[in-house]
Amino acid sequence: MLPLTPIATVDDLRAIERLGPQRWMPFDQVIDALTDVARRHADRPALTALATVDDAAPRRWTHRELLVDIRRAANTFQALTGPTEPRVALLLPPLPEAWLALWGAETAGLACPINHALGDEHLAALLGAAGVNLVVTLVPGHPAGDIGTRVQRLRGQLPALRAVLTVGGAAEGTLDFGEALAGQDGAALRFTPAAGAGRIAALFHTGGTTGTPKLAQHTHANQLHAAWGAARLYDASAHDVILNGFPLFHVAGAFVYGLSMLLSGAEVLLPPPAGWRDAAFVARAWALVREQRVTLLAMVPTVMTALLAAPRGAADAAGVRVALTGGSPLPTKLAQRFESETGVPVRNILGMTECAGVIAIEPARAPRTPGACGLPLPFSTVVVDGQGVLRVRGPHVGPGYTDAARNAGSFDDGWLITGDIGLVDAQGRVHVTGRAKDVIIRGAHNIDPGVIEEALLQHPGVAMAAAVGEPDEYAGELPVAFVVARPGATLDADELLAFAAPRIPERAAVPRRIDVLPALPLTAIGKVYKPALRQQVAARVLRERLQRAGLHSRLAVQADDRGGRLLLRFVPAGAAPAAGAPGLHEQVRTLMAGFALDWELFDDGPKASA
Repeated sequence: MLPLTPIATVDDLRAIERLGPQRWMPFDQVIDALTDVARRHADRPALTALATVDDAAPRRWTHRELLVDIRRAANTFQALTGPTEPRVALLLPPLPEAWLALWGAETAGLACPINHALGDEHLAALLGAAGVNLVVTLVPGHPAGDIGTRVQRLRGQLPALRAVLTVGGAAEGTLDFGEALAGQDGAALRFTPAAGAGRIAALFHTGGTTGTPKLAQHTHANQLHAAWGAARLYDASAHDVILNGFPLFHVAGAFVYGLSMLLSGAEVLLPPPAGWRDAAFVARAWALVREQRVTLLAMVPTVMTALLAAPRGAADAAGVRVALTGGSPLPTKLAQRFESETGVPVRNILGMTECAGVIAIEPARAPRTPGACGLPLPFSTVVVDGQGVLRVRGPHVGPGYTDAARNAGSFDDGWLITGDIGLVDAQGRVHVTGRAKDVIIRGAHNIDPGVIEEALLQHPGVAMAAAVGEPDEYAGELPVAFVVARPGATLDADELLAFAAPRIPERAAVPRRIDVLPALPLTAIGKVYKPALRQQVAARVLRERLQRAGLHSRLAVQADDRGGRLLLRFVPAGAAPAAGAPGLHEQVRTLMAGFALDWELFDDGPKASA
């Protein structure tokens, strides 16, 4: 049985560490832990899936039923590959079948959840690099998406592929996933899984410096430690219900907000397949929170903004004890506003794909510390290296990428190099003060700027290209690009976009706009200086917002670098009156509420964002 000790302080961490890692996590593999949970919480709800926002009879699994179907999935995968290890790619939206397939694949062999919005070339490269021999996807024509049709096109490029299983029925050359599971006994596994907590359970793709596949390996121990540590920092119990709309190719959906709750005997509530992208779901979200007795909300900061604008009854949020957010920076003022308007405490999370999604979490039982990401997991260490970059090691840190040549710069003798500039305060809390890596974070999705730049550089008229994130209230950041023409060439932004878009491996990475510049800002050694570009795009966005708000005649925007952090300053425009203008501060606060940016008004001090 897992110890239910909550974590609120560093002293709690030290007390857990005195127990020893074996008492903290006595199970070697995920299926062992889920079996124990099903024994202790057999008839409690485990998984509930809403088909629509008005679903009066959602599909439900108890912990016992969930374990039975996971075993059926594992037996199915093992039967299809025989003595060969099942290597199962999951190309699915967050349907309940994706959960059965994920844990079934990890039990029988190895799971590889993949973002089905990626382009065909990128999908084929990832499937090939992972060596998958089974694919679980949607039947072609499924109302939740048509990824199944694309998988059919790619089959000829996957020589190791044994079978494709489709959710929602069978198509030519595929097996019906539901029928396949129904044909298996779920009372027990019909094979003996390979032993050891160090067995590779999954491969999760993550952004790299090129468009080539980069697959992070997770062991069972990595996932169990990350999930159980998260659960204890949330103080989760069998009485909790979490609303989790994250896809399972994102480690937050699978482990931070998924496995963590299952190990606690809690219930995971899945929204309709489109999740937070479904306007009808957002409009009904608070009512559903009340109707489904939700106690924890899993989201990114942009979803918090959407929920603040959504209809909310007086008692809709009454049962929610904490809102959990991560994946992109949390603006301090947004957290304060959410807490003030909804009465729901907000807790921040820092994580990476390479460590099963968790580095630090703000404890649910402790006050929120503005700007902090919380405490590290038990038995882990977070330090700041000589360059000011956070490094972490512990049982949740994976063994590296499938291509060991890609480990340089990310893995170093047991340490995971986060790429985040930060500090650890006297109370042991982790803070992120900047980002050393240039990744663009759209929602909770990481976009490698290199794939945008490489696509643009294929154009014969482009000499230089740089992509950065443009601040956005809903997405957090949107990709934008800057280019410099070759001598004698004339570039048109619309033509460049049409040229680059089909060469960029995922739609989310296609730049919102492209600017043609006479030169890019460079460092003393000739590297593109992206902080200057970020200042430029941030100032441009806020000038646009001032225009919309009718404040452009009163305020101008200046972008400054304060110790490696971007600061936006609102100053009087021309001869506009200075400090004390009635309501001006409140107007600026409202304008900036959705941005993860630090700012100050000319007559006020800095407003820090996490």
